[in-house]
Amino acid sequence: MDNLLVIEKLINSFQKLPGVGYKTAQRYAYKIIDMERADAEEFARQIIEVKDKVRYCEICGNFSEDVICPICKNQNRNHSIICVVKDPKDVVAFERVKDFDGVYHVLHGCISPLDNKGPDDIRIKELIDRIKDGSVTEVIMATNPDVEGEATAIYISKLLKPLMIKCTRIAQGISIGSDIEYADEITLSKALDQRVEL
Repeated sequence: MDNLLVIEKLINSFQKLPGVGYKTAQRYAYKIIDMERADAEEFARQIIEVKDKVRYCEICGNFSEDVICPICKNQNRNHSIICVVKDPKDVVAFERVKDFDGVYHVLHGCISPLDNKGPDDIRIKELIDRIKDGSVTEVIMATNPDVEGEATAIYISKLLKPLMIKCTRIAQGISIGSDIEYADEITLSKALDQRVEL
């Protein structure tokens, strides 16, 4: 017997999530059906709440509930060192390390000609604008160690050279082709400690 149309629509919605195929989406849909109504309503409320309340920090581009995120607001952080990452989830990964006391800049992507993403499609201009005030001494490129991440790191390092800003790249303790968000704390800590100048 085929699924009812309303169940099929829910399955299709779950399939829009990354890494969720039909079978997993089907399990999620059936789980929702089996939930108590109050739990299902709470689940739906949390989805709407996160859409209503979460925005991007005006300074770094990280997730925030305010105009400026808690990391950028924190005066105990070293604002002269900016760690450049691809996505907000990479900030979460580095924050788990607890060794880094600088601030971040989230690009929201990498240069990728195959995906029609050029330098103007990610937050490079905003990074350069942050650096122009003269307070930044080092930019750490912490994009993923894949083709797009490397290309983005090299492109940004060339833009920073005339500004006389030290530009470093995290060490390659992270395997080529892997994502930073999945790296363990020790690997990330060593990658930061052993960063090299670009």
